[in-house]
Amino acid sequence: MKKKIALNENNFHSPRLTELRYQVAGGEGLTLEFKRRASDPEKIVRELVAFANTGGGTLLVGVADDGSIPGVKYPEEEAFVIRRAVENLIRPSLRFTEELIPVAPNRYVLAYHIQAGKKLPYQVKQAEGLICYVRINDQSIKASAEMKAVLRQRHRKRNMLIRYGEHEQLLMQYLSRNQFITLQDFSNLTKLSRKQASRKLVYLVLANLLKLTPTGKGDLYSLAFVAQEGR
Repeated sequence: MKKKIALNENNFHSPRLTELRYQVAGGEGLTLEFKRRASDPEKIVRELVAFANTGGGTLLVGVADDGSIPGVKYPEEEAFVIRRAVENLIRPSLRFTEELIPVAPNRYVLAYHIQAGKKLPYQVKQAEGLICYVRINDQSIKASAEMKAVLRQRHRKRNMLIRYGEHEQLLMQYLSRNQFITLQDFSNLTKLSRKQASRKLVYLVLANLLKLTPTGKGDLYSLAFVAQEGR
């Protein structure tokens, strides 16, 4: 994205700055991330990819973790580093909107607005290969193979035939007593291989029978719909 930033003090827009302060006061979360500088572009592209894979979000460069807004003095340099990292490290190509927000004389915040991606999953080129990230609360975490499979196939509109057999029955009985199950627990419960268990769980997530919740310690699977007592 080759767009030159126009550094013009007339761009200072008080309502926009007020809006920014209000946004920052809410803290980092599912759709918002702060970066003081673009000094580590690899970390920045992880955040952008996670937003694209998880419904979209905004990354603010020039905002500290404590919520202060010191801004950056040379936004063109910061923007150049980020654009180059996006172009070189993200696959497939990721579209974004870049916004310049004056916050003080010679100080600016760069806002990168990411929409939910249409070519899922988006991944980052790293030494170990292409790595996928998703957003969980205020963190961007590495996606599992199962999460990647769900991202890859979820946008494909197709009817799914559910086979309710012994393994599915064991799973539902387990989840009637427990809130979550892991891939390893499901494999142990059904005596399926890890690969077979993985394929079955992904299929049930795509069929909207299970909900997949990524965590830093591994994925958790739960019932997509829980019946309320008395109904």
